[in-house]
Amino acid sequence: MAQRYWRPRKAVRELCARDERVARLVEVVGHPSVALRPSTFESIAGAIAYQQLAGAAASAIWGRVEALFPEEGIEPAAFLRKRDTTYRKAGLSGAKTKSIRDLARHIVDGVFDPEHFHDMADDDVVESLVQVWGIGPWSAQMHLMFSLGRMDVWPVLDLGVRNGWAKFTGRRAPTHKQLEPLGEPYRPYRSVLAWYMWRIHDAEGWA
Repeated sequence: MAQRYWRPRKAVRELCARDERVARLVEVVGHPSVALRPSTFESIAGAIAYQQLAGAAASAIWGRVEALFPEEGIEPAAFLRKRDTTYRKAGLSGAKTKSIRDLARHIVDGVFDPEHFHDMADDDVVESLVQVWGIGPWSAQMHLMFSLGRMDVWPVLDLGVRNGWAKFTGRRAPTHKQLEPLGEPYRPYRSVLAWYMWRIHDAEGWA
């Protein structure tokens, strides 16, 4: 399958026209170009494994987990067949093993299929994913953005987005409740704004 990318150029042009601050930020950091992950069990399981770990450490652990499935790849039923001790030896924590197992059970039991998420509304995807132990709204929103390429996700729980907004506006960082309505003028492209709120931290000379 060909690699899919998130390159929302039309959205960027419209946001620039609405807000000159966005236009300035685009000049500094450029346009988004994000390689999208597939919407599969393996992709979501990998995202769980990477949570709260440095990239190199998470990559090493997940590489060892992947090596446990040399032929069939990491499929839900296959993941459930192996013992927790096997995953512990690979470096996967008990909590992450529990979460991935619960994800696998939801898929095996037919509760949802991640490959069908492309045809579902954002709220329905979030509702499906948060049923899984260890997956909260933030993780579900990251899947919407970086697997499904959805354009109007506003991850107010993300500290980087809140701190980015503070730098963007020159004000104190808002709480997640305060940030929620502040994104309204940027619909239906709040995902794009969120990406810029992350990138503004690397924007030299921004004031």
